[in-house]
Amino acid sequence: MAERLSSSVASSSCCCLLPTSKRAAMPSSATLPPLPHRFSSSSSRPSHRLASYLLTSSSSSLRLLRVRPSSLSYSLMTSVKKTMLVLCASSDPAQLRSAREDIKELLKTTFCHPILVRLGWHDAGTYDKNVVEWPKCGGANGSLRFEIELNHAANAGLVNALKLIQPIKDKYSSVTYADLFQLASATAIEEAGGPQIPMRYGRVDVSGPEQCPDEGRLPDAGPSSPADHLRDVFYRMGLDDKEIVALSGAHTLGRARPERSGWGKPETRYTKDGPGAPGGQSWTVQWLKFDNSYFKDIMERKDEELLVLPTDAVLLEDPSFKIYATKYTMDQDAFFKDYAEAHGKLSNLGAKFDPPEGISIEYDSKTVAAEPFVAAKYSYGERKKELSDAMKQKIRAEYEALGGSPDTPLKSNYFLNIMILIAGLAFLTSLVMN
Repeated sequence: MAERLSSSVASSSCCCLLPTSKRAAMPSSATLPPLPHRFSSSSSRPSHRLASYLLTSSSSSLRLLRVRPSSLSYSLMTSVKKTMLVLCASSDPAQLRSAREDIKELLKTTFCHPILVRLGWHDAGTYDKNVVEWPKCGGANGSLRFEIELNHAANAGLVNALKLIQPIKDKYSSVTYADLFQLASATAIEEAGGPQIPMRYGRVDVSGPEQCPDEGRLPDAGPSSPADHLRDVFYRMGLDDKEIVALSGAHTLGRARPERSGWGKPETRYTKDGPGAPGGQSWTVQWLKFDNSYFKDIMERKDEELLVLPTDAVLLEDPSFKIYATKYTMDQDAFFKDYAEAHGKLSNLGAKFDPPEGISIEYDSKTVAAEPFVAAKYSYGERKKELSDAMKQKIRAEYEALGGSPDTPLKSNYFLNIMILIAGLAFLTSLVMN
């Protein structure tokens, strides 16, 4: 499936800033992938087939027993549904790590970085900080897997992203959709050369389409007042001007297609040969590489082959936005730092975590962090001083090549020392005898 889809998804736009009035219609429900947790958009009840199975457990396994729906009382069916929701409430750390490796392999063969970034953004970007109750507040809760939300105009084309990662979801059933969407988005950024996103997992999935947010919460690309529109949408999520500009920098990835979004050229010299399906218009020359070229390009505006939307141009027109856009143009490290923080924050919006503190898959909890490198400890005498970063790296590399580190000096090898001493004495003896 991944190979069949690679030509179409690689061309998808990274972000959601596409106007409703210009978007192409969504595919019919017949084109949607079969999803194990999907319900009919017209009812909150599970399908008849799902209702005809009873989940039982033992000390070592889970079993599904076929039963007659008519023989189940209402209370028993309610218990079964609740049990199923509990079983898929949070993700397994080991499966999350394995899923991440599968996503990396998927990216290598399909070049689907942009659409996976967009998938995570659109699941989280419906959050409303003014709504307290979960899941009415929207956010990263896996609701984007349901047809009713996929049919929102802002989500046009995201069914392809869902088709791509559904086999991974099927393989790792203990990973929630909410976690998988955010894992895929962060991994796509990192694999495209971007910063490591500070992530935590354990997001709980919503149970049915009746819990999907209303349409109209995602940003538009061509509003009458781009700056006001961006602030209306992102302030509602609890984000500020710096985070708006930093997140906009993800437009360094992806392309827009006029037949899908109403924006962009049919093709440019940067997109006519792919990768993936040729065509579309990108924001940057290297549209599968995450860097700060987006800000440089919208500042220079010298290349007509590159796309600049009204919501892109306003980043250098609005006085507050311009402070950050100018900074990121000159300092990629600053952009990476601010982007990673903003993306991490976005991925948590509206999420309900189980356990409440979330799950980390980045580091082994048993691993003790090494003592910070202090160069002065490795210099001496009157020339003792702080070393350059390059020298620190060189010293560390030399230690690590021998199996140690400057933080933990190598232990003496007494056998080797004795052998060296014997060899030295033998050499001196031979000199004396001659």
